[in-house]
Amino acid sequence: MEIRNLTCIGCPLGCTLKVALDNGEVKSVSGNTCKRGDVYARKEVTHPTRTVTSTVRVLGGEIAMVSVKTEQDIPKEKIMDIMASIADVKIEAPVKIGDVILADAAGTGVNIVATKDVARG
Repeated sequence: MEIRNLTCIGCPLGCTLKVALDNGEVKSVSGNTCKRGDVYARKEVTHPTRTVTSTVRVLGGEIAMVSVKTEQDIPKEKIMDIMASIADVKIEAPVKIGDVILADAAGTGVNIVATKDVARG
């Protein structure tokens, strides 16, 4: 039986979790004080995902860059593919929060969206 120790990021408490695995299957989770900890631990040891945040250049905007993020979690192993797919993206101002900046980033089916408004400069 394999034991993995994690710090939960599901809420501000940061519980120390112990996950017992047998042949890659989660047998138990302990140390969590809420249900989110159990869900996080099971997901993290079997199929970890992340939200990716970055910036994209804005042409003709009041500021030169806009913050962006993945619309939902993506598989952890796709982070570098996502970053490469947005590296050369440039968008025209104006930009509104929630605008899709890049659809289906790196073939994940997940969109990159703006997290800030940028007016024309």
